[in-house]
Amino acid sequence: MQPSHKTVVLLLSVVIFMFGFTFALAPLYNVLCRSTGWNGTINLVPYVSNTAPDLEHPITVQFVTMNNANLPWNFVPQQLSLTTHLEENTKIMYTMKNNTNKSMTVQAIPGITPWQAAKYFHKVECFCFRQQTLAAGESLTIPVIFRVDHQLPRDIHVITLAYTLFDVTHKKGLQNETH
Repeated sequence: MQPSHKTVVLLLSVVIFMFGFTFALAPLYNVLCRSTGWNGTINLVPYVSNTAPDLEHPITVQFVTMNNANLPWNFVPQQLSLTTHLEENTKIMYTMKNNTNKSMTVQAIPGITPWQAAKYFHKVECFCFRQQTLAAGESLTIPVIFRVDHQLPRDIHVITLAYTLFDVTHKKGLQNETH
């Protein structure tokens, strides 16, 4: 017995929908995480505030760095933590060094804990906005300037900003070849 034309069209439609949905899932998830702060995703939307710093609500921000999968770079914050206040622009410096004998490009991916704080943590300037290319043995000291929104829940007193550094040297080469 042969399947009807209607059944074949229905099955093909389901397969095409599932294939398309698979490709759309990652971008949809990223949008959801950025808008809600889920999964520790940082808010990268430009943030402007006319609110004065709230000196009654100090916030401790801790800084953690790690390299992904045997990346032979040094990557450290110049301070492990600092105290800031809501609506206060705060600057922290990071140092990275390429310990290899070749030029490499890396990308820093940020994360915030607790996840509820992510939508209130705003970056004004960050090395994570761009890929960083360093020559063999080269080092770089770069800032992160951030501000914590005055709407941060009052029960949050400590925020951890974590970065993971990824080697994207090969991917950068592929992007240059395709453009």
